[in-house]
Amino acid sequence: MQLAADKGDINTIIGGIAPDWGPFGALGTEAKTMVQVVMALAILMCLAIAIWGAAKQRIGATAMRDTFSAEQGKGLIIAGLAGVFIIGSLGTVFTIVYGMAV
Repeated sequence: MQLAADKGDINTIIGGIAPDWGPFGALGTEAKTMVQVVMALAILMCLAIAIWGAAKQRIGATAMRDTFSAEQGKGLIIAGLAGVFIIGSLGTVFTIVYGMAV
């Protein structure tokens, strides 16, 4: 019996934003680095949106008693975290789609 995590390491976990999958495998080192930087910036922006939403929800719900602001905050949190999930799983999505096309 072999365990699935037997050969895994940290690169397997964070490999979602490292473009060595699918059509990006043929790119040069500089192009891969540029894609990594763009994806990392997108993840940071999504996390910033989620944090902004959490602050907006907290301030709107307690300090100003503004329910509209609190609802906007919930939407921003969901949008930010969904963006992080989508960007983080692009490696899997591209591998499946590219593999089916080839």
